[in-house]
Order: sequence, then structure tokens, then C-alpha cells
Amino acid sequence: MTSVPHGGRLVDRLLPPERRAEAEERARGLPSVRLDARQLSDLQMIAQGAFSPLEGYLCRDDYRSVLEHMRLADGTVWPLPITLAVDAEAARSLREGQEVALLAPDGRLVGLLELAEVFPYDKEEEAQRVFRTADPAHPGVAALLQRGDMLLGGKVWALELERGEGPFRPYYLTPAETRAEFVRRGWRTVVGFQTRNPIHRAHEYIQKCALEIVDGLLIHPLVGETKADDVPAEVRLRCYQALIEGYYPQQRVVLAVFPAYMRYAGPREAVFHALCRKNYGCTHFIVGRDHAGVGNYYGPYDAQHIFRELEPEELGITPLFFENAFYCRRCGGMASAKTCPHPPEEQVNLSGTQVRAMLARGELPPPEFTRPEVARLLLEAQGR
Repeated sequence: MTSVPHGGRLVDRLLPPERRAEAEERARGLPSVRLDARQLSDLQMIAQGAFSPLEGYLCRDDYRSVLEHMRLADGTVWPLPITLAVDAEAARSLREGQEVALLAPDGRLVGLLELAEVFPYDKEEEAQRVFRTADPAHPGVAALLQRGDMLLGGKVWALELERGEGPFRPYYLTPAETRAEFVRRGWRTVVGFQTRNPIHRAHEYIQKCALEIVDGLLIHPLVGETKADDVPAEVRLRCYQALIEGYYPQQRVVLAVFPAYMRYAGPREAVFHALCRKNYGCTHFIVGRDHAGVGNYYGPYDAQHIFRELEPEELGITPLFFENAFYCRRCGGMASAKTCPHPPEEQVNLSGTQVRAMLARGELPPPEFTRPEVARLLLEAQGR
């Protein structure tokens, strides 16, 4: 028995095939909005139910409630505003109550918006509430400040699911498909792991700790847009494959991609990631150190503290909290501050900056930090 989708049902806003030709014909006479890559990603995630219970971009009341209370207007927990921003000129050409054609960045028709509301918003207020800062050096704030000044709210339809090409395609599973796979495997409890980095020994340790108490593990790397200095998704995917083949009980692990983009919203995004994995069928979710963080904008465990502000029944997925794990030379294995009494100088606990510097010099990170197969893949990706 996997988790109940957030809000009680899995949203499906994919246009049935028999309606597509008529929708495409109708769209020729409609006003249009060209989506950027992030807005297109949100459309796709809404349509397949990953953002259940959302059926479209937020209208004013839901938007205000999410900012102020981390809830939709009906009280359902929802931490991040999923919105469609346009410039003022584009907004003036639209009227509430009409249908709007949604175009991909390359001009293809990808969806329809049932436009319910057009309204202004305060970018600085959104930045402060969502990211806890208005600093334009924060990547989430920077993206917000570049958006249009008006929001379009309303339900959407996507013409089709865009699974992409290349290495990700075999791992692109919708929430309905992951749920079906968990049922096929007989899993009643599933722990989800969100990542935008290659899995190192600390990640492996907390995943395997979680596997001791559940039936299965969903390794669910985010493959949408991330910061320029994050490891490319294609490289990360090869690392995950190597790890699972060599170090995990394969019958207890599902690897699938999460085709959303990083917002770097720290605590709020940690709750968002948990609710999305609830929609994919997970009953548990790993929340580690500085989940969805960036720079020094959040405390190391703020993403865990925020879950304590929510009642278990309104969250509907069990968060599993882990402290920073490391390899202890004295213990001779992986540990954390909860289990290891030894001083920091006995710990192998490398930062991402240190690892990138080692790779740039052509050095393999030590096996206490990452598996040799992963280290070699990362080094090859550097052209070494």
C-alpha cells in the first residue's frame, strides 16, 4: 500500500489523444504565451500529477495563502508558489475567462490554459517569504527577479507527456508508473531520496539506513535546470547506475528521474520535495543536512526543523531526518555525530568545492568519500 496522493487523488491534466486534434485546431485562433524552460517543466509536472493537488498555475487566493501560510486557500499544505509570470504588455492582451495557447520555447503548441485570473505580485515579498532572502546572488531569487511582473492563474491541459530523448528516457516514470512499479514489486513502504549531486558514501549510508526499515528505495535525481557548477545530470545518472549495480540490492531499488528544476528554496523546497515524492508513491522521505540549500542562506538543519511545524496527518509522508554522515578512520566505517565519539580530524568529510578541486587536478577522491567507480566517472567527465 503506497501513500495516498497529496490532496486525495492523483491529478491528470494530460489531454486525451482523441481531443488533441481538435485542441490544436482551436489553438490556432487563441492568444498565446510562450513558456520558458522552467514554466514548461511546471506544466509537465502539473499535468502528470507530480504536483497534485494542483491542476494549474496558482490563482491569487492560493498564491497569497502559499506565501503567507505554506498552504493552499483550502488549507492543504503546499509550500511553493507554482506560477506563470508574463510581462505587463502580454498580460494586457489577455482577458480572464478566455483560453490561452501555451507554446514551448521553440514555438510548439504544448498546452492550453483556462485563464481564470491575471494579477500583479511583489517579487521582493515572494523572495523573502520563499527563499528567506532578496539577495540577487541567490540563484532562486535571481530567477524570480528576471520573470515578468504579472501572474496568470488557471487550470491547464498538456497536449502530451514529453519524456525527452537520450539517457533519461528509460528512467522517466510518471507518478502513476512509479506507483504501479511499487505495487508490482509488492512494496508497502517506500523511501524517496532527492538528489542533485552524485551519491557519495554519506548519501549511500543514510539510504541504506532507511532501507533497513522500509521495503524499497526510490532514488529520484532531479534532472531539470540546476546551477551551472552542479555536476551535469547525464554524468550523475551514470554514477547512480554504477552504484546500484555494484553496491545495492537491485530488487529493492528503483532509479527514476525527477524532471523538475531546482529552486534552492531550502526548508520550503524540502517540504515540496517530500510532497512530490508522496505523489510518486513514497511513504517516507529522507531529509538530510542543508536539503535544497545553497550558499549560507539556511542553517544546516533548517530543512528538518520546518517539518516539525506541520502535523503528520496533513503532511501524509514520514520524513526521516539524518545528520551529516562521514567516514571515521577510528571507527573504520561510516558514522554520524549521533554514533561516533571521535574528533573531526578523524573524519573524511569533503565539501563539493574540495571534490571539484581534486577532480580539476586529475585526482580521484578517496574511497572513504566516494566509491571508486563513481570517482572514475567524475574524473572522466572532467576530461581526465
